[in-house]
Amino acid sequence: MKTRYLLSYIVILLSGCASFQAGTDVEAGRNAYLVGNNAVALDYFQKAADLDPNYVYGTALRQNIWSYVGRSEYSASKLPQAQNSLEKALSLNKEEDMARLYLGLTLVRSGNRPEGLKEIQGGMRGISAWIEYISQAHRFSFGQFWDTTREIRTAIQEDLAMSDSKELDWQKLISDGEWLGKRLEEEIDLARRDEREDRLRDSSGRE
Repeated sequence: MKTRYLLSYIVILLSGCASFQAGTDVEAGRNAYLVGNNAVALDYFQKAADLDPNYVYGTALRQNIWSYVGRSEYSASKLPQAQNSLEKALSLNKEEDMARLYLGLTLVRSGNRPEGLKEIQGGMRGISAWIEYISQAHRFSFGQFWDTTREIRTAIQEDLAMSDSKELDWQKLISDGEWLGKRLEEEIDLARRDEREDRLRDSSGRE
C-alpha cells in the first residue's frame, strides 16, 4: 500500500518537474522567436513538447505547445513539419486562432491557396473577436491592457477586406499574417507588463 502511494507521489513529482522545465523552455523559445532566431526557438519548443506534449502557455491567451512548434517550423521554412504540428495544435483545441492563422500561411506557401486563405481568414477573425471579447468582458481587469490603440484589430480588418477583394495581393497577405503573429506574441508581454505596473500603482495608492 505504502509502495503504491510512494510511486504515485514520484509520478506526480516528476510530472510537475517536467511541466516546470517545459515552461522554462517555452519562455526561452519565445524570446528567441521574437528576435527572429528561429532555429534556436524551434529547438526550445521541441524540447518543451518532448517533456510535456500537453503543455499550454499563457493565462489570458492560452496556446498549446504544438502551436509554438508549428509556428517556429514555419518561420524556419520547414513547411511539411509545420503543417503537421499546426494541425495537431488544432486537433487539441480548434480555437487556437494563432495556429489556424499559421496553418493558413503554411498552406498558401505550400501552394494550396484556396484552403490556405480560408484558414488565414478564420484565424484573423478569431484573433480579432477574442481581443474584442476580452476588452469588453474584462474591461475592468486584464482586458483593458490588450490592443489599447486597436492597432492589431485595425490591421486585421484591413487584411480581411483585402482578402475578400479581387485585387488580393498574396505576398502582402503573407507578410501581414506573419506580422500579426509576431505582433500578437509581443502583445502578450506588453499587456502583462502594463497589468503588473497597474497593480503596483494601485498597491502604492492604498498604502
